[in-house]
Amino acid sequence: MNIEKLNEYLNLLSEMAITFLPKLALALLLLFFGFKVINRIARLAGRAMERAGLSANLLPFVRSLANVSLKVLLVFSIAGVVGVDVTSFVAVLAAAGFAVGLALQGSLSNFAAGIIILLFRPYKVEDWIEVDGKFGQVEEIQVFNTLMVTPGRKTLIIPNGQVVDNIVTNYSRKGYIRIELNVTMPYSESFPKVRDIIMEELKQVPKVLREPEPEVGIEAYDSHSVLLAVRPYAIPDDFWEVTFETYERIKAAFNRQGIKVAYSEGVELGTIGE
Repeated sequence: MNIEKLNEYLNLLSEMAITFLPKLALALLLLFFGFKVINRIARLAGRAMERAGLSANLLPFVRSLANVSLKVLLVFSIAGVVGVDVTSFVAVLAAAGFAVGLALQGSLSNFAAGIIILLFRPYKVEDWIEVDGKFGQVEEIQVFNTLMVTPGRKTLIIPNGQVVDNIVTNYSRKGYIRIELNVTMPYSESFPKVRDIIMEELKQVPKVLREPEPEVGIEAYDSHSVLLAVRPYAIPDDFWEVTFETYERIKAAFNRQGIKVAYSEGVELGTIGE
């Protein structure tokens, strides 16, 4: 009896081997050559995208995504060829993907925003930008976040979704920026005189651009003094150097020329100059 059962099992195994071994061998062969072809296609596509000028930050991601997607498609195709029913598995995989998508809505939003930034490039690495009131130089553009370094050497990690949803000011796009400074002068002082003093000092700051020409004007009147707008132009990397040197030179020039300032204590009424 045991010998008959054993023979029955052996016969069943033989039939299964005859039925499935050729299909398994075919599947392994297709996987082997299919993976080789996909790797070759991914390399060629990567070179083509690189020649087309695709962002270096986006290139590795797109190449790996295409590689993985093609390999998954190949596995499902081979499974269907050898007779495996993949319908149920695909349904379970789709349901799981939907659940994961709901749980990671914020991350997926940042992911999509990162793709938009990398494709349309509103800014690039080393650009000086301002996002949601935060100013800094772009250090790295990741798929989920943008890394910025502030002038105070703080690293800001800004979600890409926040970048897309807000106004982005790119100070590097034109190659130069206008630095917005303020200086006060007393009402009794002559504005043309003070303006000439400031303009002369701006010419002495080496990294202030000659074109466009700096601007000096009256911005507002307050209770103690006249607020002047001083607007030199510089390249973004020289922002703080120009700012500090301009203020330093203007203060020294005011001291030499005897230009006074108003203090909040003991304010006196006086005459208005030109």
